[in-house]
Amino acid sequence: MNGKHLFVAYLQDHIGTDLTFEQIEASIEKPKQIQLGDLAFPCFQLAKIFKKSPIEIAKELAQGNISGEFEKIEAVGSYVNVFLNKKAEALSLLTQILKEKEAYANHRFGHGKTILLDLSSPNIAKPFSMGHLRSTVIGSSIAAISEKCGYQTVKINYIGDWGTQFGKLISAYLKWGEENKVRNNPIEELTKLYVRFHEEAERDPSLNDEGRMWFKKLEDHDPKAKELWVWFKEVSLEAFQKIYELLDVQFDSYNGEAYFNDKIDASVKALQEKNLLELSEGAQVVRVGDDLPPCLIKKTDGATLYATRDITAAIYRKSTYDFTEALYVVGHEQSLHFEQVKRVLKKLGHVWADHMHHVPFGLILQNGKKMSTRKGKTVLLETVILEAVKLAEQNIRSKNPELHEIATVARQVGVGAVIFHDLKNEKGNDVEFSLEMMLKFEGDTGPYVQYTAARIQTLLNKGNFTGNVPQEFSIGSESWGILSVLSEFPEVVELAFHRKEPSIISKYVLKLSHKFNHYYAHVKILDSKETPERLALCAAVQIVLKEGLRLLGVQTPNKM
Repeated sequence: MNGKHLFVAYLQDHIGTDLTFEQIEASIEKPKQIQLGDLAFPCFQLAKIFKKSPIEIAKELAQGNISGEFEKIEAVGSYVNVFLNKKAEALSLLTQILKEKEAYANHRFGHGKTILLDLSSPNIAKPFSMGHLRSTVIGSSIAAISEKCGYQTVKINYIGDWGTQFGKLISAYLKWGEENKVRNNPIEELTKLYVRFHEEAERDPSLNDEGRMWFKKLEDHDPKAKELWVWFKEVSLEAFQKIYELLDVQFDSYNGEAYFNDKIDASVKALQEKNLLELSEGAQVVRVGDDLPPCLIKKTDGATLYATRDITAAIYRKSTYDFTEALYVVGHEQSLHFEQVKRVLKKLGHVWADHMHHVPFGLILQNGKKMSTRKGKTVLLETVILEAVKLAEQNIRSKNPELHEIATVARQVGVGAVIFHDLKNEKGNDVEFSLEMMLKFEGDTGPYVQYTAARIQTLLNKGNFTGNVPQEFSIGSESWGILSVLSEFPEVVELAFHRKEPSIISKYVLKLSHKFNHYYAHVKILDSKETPERLALCAAVQIVLKEGLRLLGVQTPNKM
C-alpha cells in the first residue's frame, strides 16, 4: 500500500539522516493484532543513536503532525504504531490491482539479468518417479517467480544420459532383453532389466566389472554400445514428454550429460595447464581444500565422471548464456558435489562460479525410506497424476454434473493437487508420499484455492461486474483484513525470490483464500447497495489468487 511509504517518509522526517529510507522500510513490521494498528516501527536501533530509551523515542515519534495522512499514530511500548487512512488505502490498492491485473506485484530489480536453472534432469531408461517431481515443480516455480521479478530465465533439463548405469543397462539388455518387449513397453522393460542387473550383481559382483566395461566401450564410440544407447534415450524422452505435458512444464534446453562429451577434453586440458590435476591411487583428482575430499576428474580406467561433465557444462553455459546466477535445483544429497565443482571452477580462474548456487530440497519418502529405482521401490509420477485427475473428475461430476469441459477442469484440478501438495511444503523438508493426502480436495490444498477463485468468478458473473473501481469504499473489519493481505503480495513475491522458496507463495494463497471465505460467509456480497465495491474487492482477490497459483505452476478453472 502507498500508506507504508507515507509512514516511512513520516519516520524519516522525524529521525533525520541517521537511517536511510530503505533501512526504515526494512524494519517495518505488522502488529500481530489488528487493533494495535496496521504497521509498526521498532525503535530499539535508535536507542544508541539518540542516547535515549526506545520507549521515549517511540513517544516522541508518535507526536508528529499527521495531517490526515493516517487515522492516528500511537506509541506502544518501544514501537511506533500507525493506523492507516483505510478509505484512501482501499481505493488506491483496488485501483492498482484492477488496473495492473496479473502484473500486480511485478518487480524490476531483475531487469537485464539472466538466471539459469538446472532442473528436473531425470535419468534415461528409468521411470519418471515421484522423486523427480520435486526438482521439476520447485525449479519451474522459482523460474516463474524470477520472471515476475524481471529476470530472463533459461530452464535446462540436464538429462542423465551418460554414466556407468548405461554400461550396466547395455549389459543387462544383451543378457536378458527382448527387443519386442522393450519396443512395446520401453520404460517398464528397461527398468526391469536395470533392477535385475543389480539383483544378479549382488550374487555375482563380476557383473559390475562388465557394466563398467560396456560404459567404457560407449565412451570409446563402440557401434553396438552407441546404437543401444541412442535407442534407450529416444524411447525415454518420448515417455518423459508425456509427463511434462501433463505438468505443463517447458524447457529451453534438453542438453544432457552426453552433450558435453566432446567438450570435456578442453576442461581436462585447462586443469593440466594450471597444474591442478594430481594422481591419487591411479585416478586424477583436484584438491579443493582441507575441509573437503578431492574432486575426482578421471577414474583409473580413464573414464570421466559426473563432476567432470558438470565443470564442462558450467563453462559452456556461462559462455553461451552469460548468466547472472545459475541455480542447480537438485536434492540436498548433492551438496558436497556442487561445492567441489564450484571450487574447481574458481581454481581455474572462473570468478563467476560464486554466482552458481545449489538449491537443495528434501526427499519424497515412501514409508519413511528413500525411493530407489535399482531396488524397484518407486512410485510412477504419471500413475499418481492420472489417479488425481480421475478422482477430480469423479468429485466434479458428483457436485456439478452440468459443468462444461469436465475433462479439462479435472485435469487442471488433479494436476494442481499434485503440484500444490509438493510446493506447500518448505523445499528443504522431506515429504512423505501419501496418495490420500495429495488427492484431498479439502483443507490446505490446491483444489481449495482453485475453488475459491472459481467461487469468485460465479459471484462476478451473477453481479455483472464490469471491472470498474468504485469511488467510495465502505471499510469493515472483514474487508480491511482482505485488503491488508492483498497489500502483502509484492513483498511475498520478493521474499519467495530471495529465499528461492515457492512454499512462501503457497502459504500466502492459502491465507488469502481463508480470509476471503471468512468474508464470503459473513458479508452479503450480492443484492446490496455496497455490491459494486464488494465485487471490486472480490475481483482483486481472484486476480491475486490466480497469479499466485500461476507462479506455482497451477492452473485456475473458472468453474468447478
